[in-house]
Amino acid sequence: MEDEVDALVLGSGAAGLTAALTAAVAGLRVLVLEKTDRIGGTSAMSGAGTWIPANHHAEAAGIADSPAEALAYIRAAAPEGWAETEDALWQRLVTASPAMLRFVEAHSPLRFRLTPEGDPLRHLPGAKPRGRMLSPLPLSRFRAGRFAFRIRRSTIPEIFTYHEAVETDLYHHPWRTALRLWPRLAWRLLTNSRGKGTALITGLVRGCLDAGVRIEHSAQAVELVQDESGAVTGAVVEQGGRRRTLRARRGVVIATGGFEWDAVRLERHFPGPVDYLGSPPGNTGDGHRLAEAAGAALAHMDQATLTPAVPVRHEGRLMARPVPFHTEPNAILVNRYGVRFVNELTFNIGEAMDARDAAGQPRHLPCWVIADARLLERLPPARWAAQDDPAWLRQADSLAALAARIGLDPAALEASVARYNAACAAQKDAEFGRPSAADAAASGDRRRRGGLEAITRAPFLAMPFNRAILGTKGGPRTNDQAEVLRPDGSVIAGLFAAGASSANPLGTRGVGTGTTIGPYMAWGHVAGLRLAQRNG
Repeated sequence: MEDEVDALVLGSGAAGLTAALTAAVAGLRVLVLEKTDRIGGTSAMSGAGTWIPANHHAEAAGIADSPAEALAYIRAAAPEGWAETEDALWQRLVTASPAMLRFVEAHSPLRFRLTPEGDPLRHLPGAKPRGRMLSPLPLSRFRAGRFAFRIRRSTIPEIFTYHEAVETDLYHHPWRTALRLWPRLAWRLLTNSRGKGTALITGLVRGCLDAGVRIEHSAQAVELVQDESGAVTGAVVEQGGRRRTLRARRGVVIATGGFEWDAVRLERHFPGPVDYLGSPPGNTGDGHRLAEAAGAALAHMDQATLTPAVPVRHEGRLMARPVPFHTEPNAILVNRYGVRFVNELTFNIGEAMDARDAAGQPRHLPCWVIADARLLERLPPARWAAQDDPAWLRQADSLAALAARIGLDPAALEASVARYNAACAAQKDAEFGRPSAADAAASGDRRRRGGLEAITRAPFLAMPFNRAILGTKGGPRTNDQAEVLRPDGSVIAGLFAAGASSANPLGTRGVGTGTTIGPYMAWGHVAGLRLAQRNG
């Protein structure tokens, strides 16, 4: 069985749907294939915080910004040595992102609103105190038509918007906050409306359907078709127990998500402990394998979205629910030696925890959050997590006993807590510079408490703080047109990659809370534009 379209998109997350929407609006016949029976991928499970510099909402709010300032910020924030291979992509990103946002709002029911958050690396050139972080407003799932009940559910409550999550004290007082917001929550229940990643995918699906995009689920690409020159001309797809060959006249976009559910590849690139995964179990690196077989160069395979998270039982599995429990005032982070090694309010805390030695092995893992009994009193999601996974929370009546339970040197742990308690008494963390009050960089995000409070009340608590992965960030290397490259730098004609299944030009190090969704959508838009330019 053979079929033909102009563009074939593999994956139904934000990157894939944005690529499909862009190509379809340009007049192409587009087919989106989703491997699983649910639409939206990791994007649907996300909070949908979206980092987009120089956007029109900031301009309307009187906030001055420019692509040049955003580029300066990215260049200053990027890992050392990355500019040589990534600068061209950064340059495209800062211009493509605002254009993408205008396009998506013009061609879908999605409407974004600014959040109160600023760029977290506020000391760097080009940083802005507000204006680059946005998130979509709620949409009724019915807007997705026949896919209304196929949008993937999240480990976080989608009935709240991202704005409500950061602007209220939802994490510390969920019931009180829900009561205060009850009229709007009741309306959302009545209209089947949701925020966060659900709203994002709902709006993109509606836009795609209106533009004539076909979307099929339970369809897995198992092979790319190439002509004698090596150009990609389609894919072999398994669906319903049958195989068919799809011809794609303009090209194929790989947007299949990360490889974190491929245990062998995960162990190769992330040696050491991994706590929980927060993405669809279908993220097994299909796009990576397809691209490799077509001759692609893979890069940044040791990069990922590493986030503080607690366990939650979701669809029969223990998975990651993002919760910044490590920023409570009576909590510190220690490494495998029982030694505190970082300011817990550091924005890129996942990168600090995942530091590697020259051989690529983790320097600090396993890591632990050490706290006292008050953390459970103040943070209901931590109590719920302990119920969902009793092995997650370790308790003891003394620090020495706690250290013995988790395999740390009791003297080292006691000394680390004693130094922290002394810093709390002085209200000055001379060792790591943790502020004594809530960090100004996180002032727009009430999920993060911060501050200094001694760890004194038994029982003492230990919770693992290793890699909770929401998505890997390595994959086929691309140019600034989202075209996949070979190891020699040449383009594999007709093959594109975007989102978590491409080599991310920012890597693990985030420049803002939304530096997955925003750039992923931007690269999807770039891929769609390039598809429209190619001759079929």
